[in-house]
Amino acid sequence: MSNAEFVKHADDSNFSTVVLKEEKPTLVDFWAPWCGPCRAIGPILEELATEYKDKVNIVKVNVDDNPATASQYGVRSIPTLLLVRNGKVQETSIGLLSRNQLVALLDKNLN
Repeated sequence: MSNAEFVKHADDSNFSTVVLKEEKPTLVDFWAPWCGPCRAIGPILEELATEYKDKVNIVKVNVDDNPATASQYGVRSIPTLLLVRNGKVQETSIGLLSRNQLVALLDKNLN
């Protein structure tokens, strides 16, 4: 199984089901294909999706294709990451994070 198989995708129509109603905490990556930093963080998120598969879901939302969800969460710059737990945003991070920064964000919110 490749790392990408553990990354889910959400859109305006299923965000509530895929993210808000999920029992596991979810890291949401708001991104776009033309965004260089978004493309750089993608492989890191895929690795972490595999490593943390029992603890957290990682979900990508393309802001170009899903403007309603991006607007609802005030996404103005990408990549924007939201850590959602029990239907509520626990933490927001804007911009490119290193692997170590992502691990710290996950570990802080999962323990």
